Amino acid sequence: MYNIIMSNNIVEQISNKQEFIEKIQKWVMVDSQLKIVNDKTKQMREMKSQLNNQICNYMNQHNLENSKIGISDGDLRLHDKKEYSSITFGYIERCLAKLISDKKQVEYIIKYLKDNREITTNSEIKRTYKKD
Repeated sequence: MYNIIMSNNIVEQISNKQEFIEKIQKWVMVDSQLKIVNDKTKQMREMKSQLNNQICNYMNQHNLENSKIGISDGDLRLHDKKEYSSITFGYIERCLAKLISDKKQVEYIIKYLKDNREITTNSEIKRTYKKD
């Protein structure tokens, strides 16, 4: 289990201190488990991506682009997927510059979009790790 260290003013404000400590311990346990799962998921995605590239290269080199590979629960086949880049302020600015010749208007529009984005604020716990 984890040791919980709280300042005195926090302890004094808590009516049910034991329940609060248990919630913190549970949060830390869940956060630690999520970190393990996320690290494992990242490794698996990287492995899947490498295998995908190797399989696609083989199929392209051997003219198997239109072939199906039967597996226990379905088929595998090569598929071309379009991936669009993110819509960033830089992208919007470049596009507007092509449409609007007045640079000041483009700057005004970009500033307006940046200044008027919807902002939401949520409280959350942030975990920091001790340096080894």
